[in-house]
Amino acid sequence: MKLNFFIVAMFSAAGAWAQAPVVDVNTTDVQTLSTDTSTGVTTAFELEQRLQVLERIVQSRTESQQRMQGQLDTLQEDVDSLQGSIELHTHQLEKVLERQREIYLRIEENLATLQQQSAAVATQIEPNNSPAISGSTSGAVEQEYQNAVNLILQKQDYDAAIPAFESFLQKNPDSAFSDNAHYWLGQLLYNKQEFERAKVQFTQVANNFEASPKRADSLLKLGMIAKQANDNASAQSFFEQVVAEYPGSTSARLAQQQL
Repeated sequence: MKLNFFIVAMFSAAGAWAQAPVVDVNTTDVQTLSTDTSTGVTTAFELEQRLQVLERIVQSRTESQQRMQGQLDTLQEDVDSLQGSIELHTHQLEKVLERQREIYLRIEENLATLQQQSAAVATQIEPNNSPAISGSTSGAVEQEYQNAVNLILQKQDYDAAIPAFESFLQKNPDSAFSDNAHYWLGQLLYNKQEFERAKVQFTQVANNFEASPKRADSLLKLGMIAKQANDNASAQSFFEQVVAEYPGSTSARLAQQQL
């Protein structure tokens, strides 16, 4: 407002000073002075109005920018909150998946134990027409196998379980636990995405242990490995084999979903 007053004063003074040399005591000169003075005041008034309009525009833009900045701050807070929620849910999902993997491993081991017990009962009721295996030797083999399994189920030390199963298979290639040992070793390698090494173990089960309850899942895993390698023809062949040879099984349902 001080600036406006100063401008008005300057224009008023300028108008007065410009007419001072031509003022005379007659009607025409008085009218000319009156008209010029009025024009100067009118121009200053218009200038003041324009300045007020500009001030309102600047103030409006400033307020608009402040509102936009406030909205941006709010959006950034929302983004930060969503990012935190995503990280939390991702961590929780990883925990759930880890727990499901442990449960799956325990279920598989329980099934393997039931299979071994059934095989032992069948051996006892069959005629004794084959060489008997020493009880101490059989017990030592079973204990070594169980120690390797415990590295998975009890200690969750998957890295240590890999050489434990490799050592067991090297020393006991034809034991009653060989198919399970090959399968578990293949599963551990598969989880580490060492697919070529896992493929060797699953192939052992699929080709050499046709009566093994691990064969269906081994074939399924071979199909998954082939799919991972973009060998779609081999993958489809494995999935179809699972569906055809093990209808109604969980492995068959999973294979059907891949077809």
